[in-house]
Amino acid sequence: MAYQKECLLRAGKKEPVILGIESSCDETAAAIIRGRELLSNVVLSSATEQAKYGGVVPEIASRAHTDAIDEAVLSAIEQAKIQKSEIDAVAVTYGAGLAGALLVGLSFAKAFAFSLNVPLIAVNHIRGHMAAAYLADKTLEPPYITLLASGGHTAILYTKTYTEFEILGSTRDDAAGEAFDKAARVLSLPYPGGPNVEKLAREGKADIAFPKMFSGNGFDFSYSGLKTAVINYCHTKEQKGEPYSRADVAASFQCAACDVLCERAVEAAKQKNCDTIAAGGGVIANGYLREELTKRCEKEKIRLVLPEKKYCTDNAAMIAAEGLIQYSAGNFSPLSVNACAHIPLGKKGKQ
Repeated sequence: MAYQKECLLRAGKKEPVILGIESSCDETAAAIIRGRELLSNVVLSSATEQAKYGGVVPEIASRAHTDAIDEAVLSAIEQAKIQKSEIDAVAVTYGAGLAGALLVGLSFAKAFAFSLNVPLIAVNHIRGHMAAAYLADKTLEPPYITLLASGGHTAILYTKTYTEFEILGSTRDDAAGEAFDKAARVLSLPYPGGPNVEKLAREGKADIAFPKMFSGNGFDFSYSGLKTAVINYCHTKEQKGEPYSRADVAASFQCAACDVLCERAVEAAKQKNCDTIAAGGGVIANGYLREELTKRCEKEKIRLVLPEKKYCTDNAAMIAAEGLIQYSAGNFSPLSVNACAHIPLGKKGKQ
């Protein structure tokens, strides 16, 4: 009871100092913001260790988080040049992600918040990706269109207010990030798939006609057909003993996967009469996608908010940014909150 009362007393600041913690996958991250000003951002990754196994091993990730969480948080506080007593709230990813990995960050955040008598804010990882735009452009305000493209979600959203959004379209099967990972495996590229596909694509030509999307589906996406087309193309060539360029496959796949994201985001902005598109999620770090989206927005005179690449992939700055939104709305979490491995984006319509 005393903790809850103290939390209410710490609420209501216009520019609170918020500690963000992220541990949903293979990055152990911590960041400090004051209002929309980013004071520090620390990311300790176990990706090199995970690459030995061709992907993330949950048990290895959980152990890595346990070893790194204290260092990450203390480093973030030190780099921000603040005292722990200045922290007004602790925001932490509670889902979606690997259950064991989430529990490491969540448990640490609970103890840290309780020790300081400050509010705990449980953050949806996907909303964190969406909130990264607020750090990229401190003047950004709803309404605007959000293009979300990550390993688990691909969607076009109409962000109506800081806390409400409408899903205009989403993936019917694989997400864009999943498609990149599966294409990488077919091309015998190492983990993580996305950056390695992009690297190989720079050496090739996008001259293979892979399907971009099925028609008549509004703003929805589907990547299963594209994934299958890449697999069939490579396997057919190999079975017939015919040579083919892996770089051309990568470049053609990348175009097919990214062009439709740009097309539908711009079309959504036109339909909703929005002059701004904000993007978030790991796939938004793709160089080709960023260039193509920038060109299309410039052509249509649409303002584009693109977080830096390091704030598109998993990080704690975006968790702190979403924490600020929830702090301002007074949405605090009880210390009994649990980790949640799966959090659906939601159904089409208002959220």
